Amino acid sequence: MTALHHRTDGAATAPPLILGPSLGTSLAVWDPQVPALARTHHVIRYDLPGHGGSPASLLRSGATVADLGRLVLALAASLGVDRFAYAGISLGGAIGSWLAVHHPERIDSLALICTSARFGEPAGWHERAALVRAKGTDPVADSAATRWFTEGFAGEPAAEALVADMRAADPEAYAACCDAIAAFDLRAELPGVSAPTLVVAGRQDPATPPSHGRELADGIPGASLTEVAHAAHLANVERPAPVLAALLGHLAQTPARPADDGSRHSAGMTVRRTVLGDAHVDRAVARTTAFTSVFQDFITRYAWGEVWTRPGLSRRTRSCITITALVAHGHHEELAMHVRAALRNGLTPDEIQEVLLQSAIYCGVPAANAAFAIANRILEEEQAEPEEGH
Repeated sequence: MTALHHRTDGAATAPPLILGPSLGTSLAVWDPQVPALARTHHVIRYDLPGHGGSPASLLRSGATVADLGRLVLALAASLGVDRFAYAGISLGGAIGSWLAVHHPERIDSLALICTSARFGEPAGWHERAALVRAKGTDPVADSAATRWFTEGFAGEPAAEALVADMRAADPEAYAACCDAIAAFDLRAELPGVSAPTLVVAGRQDPATPPSHGRELADGIPGASLTEVAHAAHLANVERPAPVLAALLGHLAQTPARPADDGSRHSAGMTVRRTVLGDAHVDRAVARTTAFTSVFQDFITRYAWGEVWTRPGLSRRTRSCITITALVAHGHHEELAMHVRAALRNGLTPDEIQEVLLQSAIYCGVPAANAAFAIANRILEEEQAEPEEGH
């Protein structure tokens, strides 16, 4: 059996993570998140049948989401992967939720991004399938940007590249995916999802509105929900940082916590690099001396490997708490570092402003006054420089 076209990133010995794309897109839809995810996982991205490099012949007329799920299982088997974490966008998310219900022994954790347990009335999907079979994908591609992105992002190069992927999709395979979506309804089976689950919704998503995300989170036992502001259907492309932060926090909760100093140091260094950035950590390591090495080892194991890896709070929440504590104690150099970290963890400048306002009430106006000046400087620097220059 021909396997889905796929791409792998990260060490083959790392925990496997399979990423499912949205209808009409290729595996490139995950480009914003892959570099960070590949630091800790063996990332496997695939193309839907007739999309990107996957043959259209993999999906027959009348196929279902279950058939797509079996193709993913076949891909995993071809790569020697038994159990895996799974994250999927829209149709890719539906495939993941089907796998979690019907093959729970294969799923270590699940992330459902801008997706649904039921994608609206079947008639609309059958109409779209008929349109594409008759006229190709151009008619739906012409309006894709308005469904996938907010108005301010629709003209960005990343948005235009994904719309081009839709135009290149095989019409019959695309239509068969539409028919599969039309028949999909997992609402009654959501309580059967046992894997730790994260649901992410774009607050301005017209295709799968936040109410769809709330239905998933309410129906899946123990699921958590993150709503991303200023994002439509492809939230991970339009707002990559908060979606990545949510994914990293969710994935960090799945493995057993480090049990010895060596594994704590390794886990701590991974989280430290994710939160503070490679450039910052590389500078800190380069400045380490024989005298300071014991402290660097201590904070890597204890602060980052013991506390920041705990599952009880998201990294966004930890950033809010850390900023408040640094304001209260007047640790200005650390505060500047953690304002940058908060941005990496998905906080917006507006949210950082709210944290500092809250700090003004409980930590004192003079402390907040200094903190606002520091944060304003960091935010201006972040806007002026490309991220890789930090």
